[in-house]
Amino acid sequence: MAQQKDRQRTFLVGLETKSPATGWSASESLDELARLIDTAGGTVVGRDIQKLNRPDSATYIGRGKAEELHQIAQEAEVDLIVFDGELSPVQQRNLEAIVQCVVIDRTAVILDIFALRARSREAKLQVELAQLNYMLPRMTGRGVDLSRLGGGIGTRGPGETKLEVDRRKIRNRIANVKKELLEVKAHRARLRQSRASQPLPVVALTGYTNAGKSTLHRALAGSDVLAENRLFATFDATTRRVDPPNGEPFLLVDTVGFIHKLPTFLVAAFRSTLEEVKEADLLLHVVDAGHPKRDEQMETVQSVLDEIGAANKPMLLVYNKWDQMAGSDYPHPFRQTNTVAVSALTGENMDALQHAIQQALSARRVTVEVTIPFDKTEWVSWIFDHGRMLAHQHRLDGTYIKVELEKNLANKLSRQLKDM
Repeated sequence: MAQQKDRQRTFLVGLETKSPATGWSASESLDELARLIDTAGGTVVGRDIQKLNRPDSATYIGRGKAEELHQIAQEAEVDLIVFDGELSPVQQRNLEAIVQCVVIDRTAVILDIFALRARSREAKLQVELAQLNYMLPRMTGRGVDLSRLGGGIGTRGPGETKLEVDRRKIRNRIANVKKELLEVKAHRARLRQSRASQPLPVVALTGYTNAGKSTLHRALAGSDVLAENRLFATFDATTRRVDPPNGEPFLLVDTVGFIHKLPTFLVAAFRSTLEEVKEADLLLHVVDAGHPKRDEQMETVQSVLDEIGAANKPMLLVYNKWDQMAGSDYPHPFRQTNTVAVSALTGENMDALQHAIQQALSARRVTVEVTIPFDKTEWVSWIFDHGRMLAHQHRLDGTYIKVELEKNLANKLSRQLKDM
């Protein structure tokens, strides 16, 4: 995090239209943008909301309002103006020409935070690819390198020292990054295949950013995942084994959180990371129980899950931070189906969550009774390795076994028995 004296003085601008696209007001969305700026290392020194029927095609907020911003930027010694919407390249260039100050949009801030948080090779490549695709249409009229802002929010990333801002070089770099990502994706697929050959199920944490996923990961798995009260405190997917005192072990995966106004191209850019969510046996949708925009956040998460093809996965709804809900008239969700209320920070009701996870995981298993011929004893070993043995007995015609198996493994065993 930047030192206080180095934090960029940032002014926020929102747009209020007659037909808002989401359940968020312009003011509420600016509140969240302010938290993003804080995470990125800036200091918000002011904000303004323009009311229009629709965004102005040339300047987003209208020329008169843009000229007002020029005065504000000078008087408040603003380093950066951030718009809480996605600016077109034309709008961004026109605004900078009028306000005589660096202008970026919400997407650029999110990309900047992703660049700060990315640690793994895959995450850095994904961030770089997203940044390059974002930058390419905004090249006209820019200078010769990425230092047009003099450093700071909107300029950081894995690619900042690798190339000059040249359209041909950017296209070449995009092609190279895509090639590298295919190699990383193939490696991740091999890891998933290796995991699939073992009986451990995969449970993935998903939810809105800062809902407490990383804190819950630490509470369940005893992991060292970073847990901060900041948006996008963690970015890389982290997997740890969980061994419950009474139940089946499982792999717990923590993934990047979601946020509203997340452009489609960003979801596509991080699709390989989000494959961990799509391929999981069970999703834990973690919700900040006390957040005033709780319902809207849940809708955002569900929308992204729909987009990546994970909406129909088995899911538990986990209302986190329940310790902060004392005195609330919000209905207690303890008795609702597939819903648990917990406090990952204090440990409240974590035993109920473990029980709910075990119940949900058990639904993916079936009980099988088979008799393995004595000349096929390798399948007895296979069953011991892949299932939970309930009973076995040596009989005249072979080894009788009663076992719990995952449905796909039970189908595999059934096919093999037909050939015996």
